[in-house]
Amino acid sequence: MTNVVCIHEFGGPEALRLDTVELPPPGPGEALVRQSFAGVNYVDVYHRTGLYPLPQVPAVLGVEGAGTVAAVGPGVDSVAVGDRVAYAALPVGAYAAERLVPAERLLRLPATVSEQGAAGIMLRGVTAHMLLHRTYPVGPGTTILVHAAAGGLGLVVTQWAKLLGATVIGTLGSAEKAGIARAAGLDHAILYRETSFVEAVKELTGGRGVDVAYDGIGASTLLETFDAVRPFGTVASVGQAGGPIPPIEVAQLGPRRSLSLSRPSVFGYMTDLDAYRTAATALLSLLEQGRIDVRVEAVYPLADAARAHADLEGRRTTGSILLAA
Repeated sequence: MTNVVCIHEFGGPEALRLDTVELPPPGPGEALVRQSFAGVNYVDVYHRTGLYPLPQVPAVLGVEGAGTVAAVGPGVDSVAVGDRVAYAALPVGAYAAERLVPAERLLRLPATVSEQGAAGIMLRGVTAHMLLHRTYPVGPGTTILVHAAAGGLGLVVTQWAKLLGATVIGTLGSAEKAGIARAAGLDHAILYRETSFVEAVKELTGGRGVDVAYDGIGASTLLETFDAVRPFGTVASVGQAGGPIPPIEVAQLGPRRSLSLSRPSVFGYMTDLDAYRTAATALLSLLEQGRIDVRVEAVYPLADAARAHADLEGRRTTGSILLAA
C-alpha cells in the first residue's frame, strides 16, 4: 500500500484527501518510482476544480515529481533500479509516495542536481523552453514582459531568457517579490498595484512595447497586456490564475495592434516525446552547470496538500512549492 492524495469530486482545496492504494507491479514500458517530492502547480488547481477536466474521478493529482526507480517492467532499459529520476507529464498521479510512470518520460538526474530541486522545476522548465524557443524565439535584443515574475514559472523564464540575451521586464505584487525577481536577473520590476504596467512598459521601451509577453494571470490583465506589446509582437496566454479570460474578438488583435495571440499548452508540447526530452535535457544541463537556480519556497507533507493549494491560490508563495512524499 502507498499513500496518495486524490480527489473524489471537484471542488476547493478541501476536496484533496489522503488515501492509500495498492499498486500493481510495473507493466511493459513502466517504472515504479519511489518518490521523494512532487511539484505543486497551478494546473493541479485547474484539475482539482474541474476547469481542466480529468478523464475520471477519483484521481490522484500532480504532474511532476522526482525520486528513485524501485522496479521496472518488461522491455525497460532506459532506466534501472536505483536510478535517481525526475519527470513532468500526464497522466496525473504525482501526489503519491510511489507511482507508476511511463519509463520514456523519466530522465536520470545528474549527480549535482537534487531530487528536491528537480521536482520543483521540471514542468516549469519544460514550459519555459516551449515559450522561449517555440512560441517566440528569444535571443539577444529581445525584450520580454513576464507577469508574476517572482512565481515559479516567472523565475525560470526570467533566468533562462537572460541566458539567451534578452531584456526582461516583470510585474510583481510587492517590493519583496521584486527583490526576489531581481536576484534572478530581472532587469526592470513593475509593482502593478502602484502603477499601470502598460504605461511603465511603454516608458521603459521608449513607447515601442515588448516583443513578447507571457501572461498567466488571465482575466482583464490579458486584455491590458495587448497594449504593452509592440506591433507584430506576440502575447502568450499561459494560464488564468486571476480569473477566467473574457471573450476576445479578432479585431482586438488588429489591425491597429497587429498582434499574434498564442495559447500554448505545455502538455501538448510534451506529447511530442522528442520535444519533451530535448527540453528536459536542456533544463537538466543548465541545472547541472549551475546556470539556473531553483527557488523552493516551501515543502509540505503529503497530508497537507490542501494547505499547499490554498497558499498557492492565495498568492502567498513565490518560487516553487513541493509535497514531501
